[in-house]
Amino acid sequence: MRTADVKGPVRTAVVTGASSGIGAATARALAREGFEVVLTARRADRLESVAKEIRNDGGAARVFPLDVTDREAVLAFAEQLPTCDVLVNNAGGAYGTEHIENADPGDWRSMYEVNVVGALHMTQALLPSLRASGDGVVVVLSSTASFTCYEGGGGYSAAKHGAHVLAETLRLEVCGEPLRVIEIAPGMVQTEEFSLNRYRGDLSRADAVYAGVPDPLVAEDVADVVTWAVTRPPHVNIDLLVVRPRAQAAQHKVHRTS
Repeated sequence: MRTADVKGPVRTAVVTGASSGIGAATARALAREGFEVVLTARRADRLESVAKEIRNDGGAARVFPLDVTDREAVLAFAEQLPTCDVLVNNAGGAYGTEHIENADPGDWRSMYEVNVVGALHMTQALLPSLRASGDGVVVVLSSTASFTCYEGGGGYSAAKHGAHVLAETLRLEVCGEPLRVIEIAPGMVQTEEFSLNRYRGDLSRADAVYAGVPDPLVAEDVADVVTWAVTRPPHVNIDLLVVRPRAQAAQHKVHRTS
């Protein structure tokens, strides 16, 4: 039974980075729970494909092509949205694995802009609607890299730590209001694009990340966790949930069969 059938009016969930990976899987999962999902990302054709899948499955979906780093575009998007009950700040990414002495400042800037400033833009723009809903939920997808640094991951860890700080600070600032702030921090998740983008299209290096790892997480695993956290009763806030595959005990501790 869908959530909407039980609770009455259909609730609206905005998902950023919804054209692929965790974002697309989360949009599908929330739609199955009865939410009308609003899919945002830069690639309109990919968004339409995900929305079509949701509609074919009996769900409700709308598409808004959007770059979360473009503040004016985000504000214009928010003005067009009548209501918002849930915001899933998923848009993000990692670029490069160079050590600090050789890192491209442009890569660091890009990671910070999308992972942190993009989430800030969306949260600021939609907070009035989230408050008005009476049970607004802000979800921030961070990473286990938020808490653990590793060689070649300085820029990504810095950006995801920024996302963690955004969630933790916002939770303090809205305490007492009808808002929940949830942070989900995934570990090793195998998606079609994350590592490929990080290694600048080098498929062999991207595949090596997961080589020999039995059952790494997939996008649907994280989407299931996000959906569970969002659909808790209004008085229950999942402050921070770390989710890893069983084969990964820590950032550097991964069991491989070969």
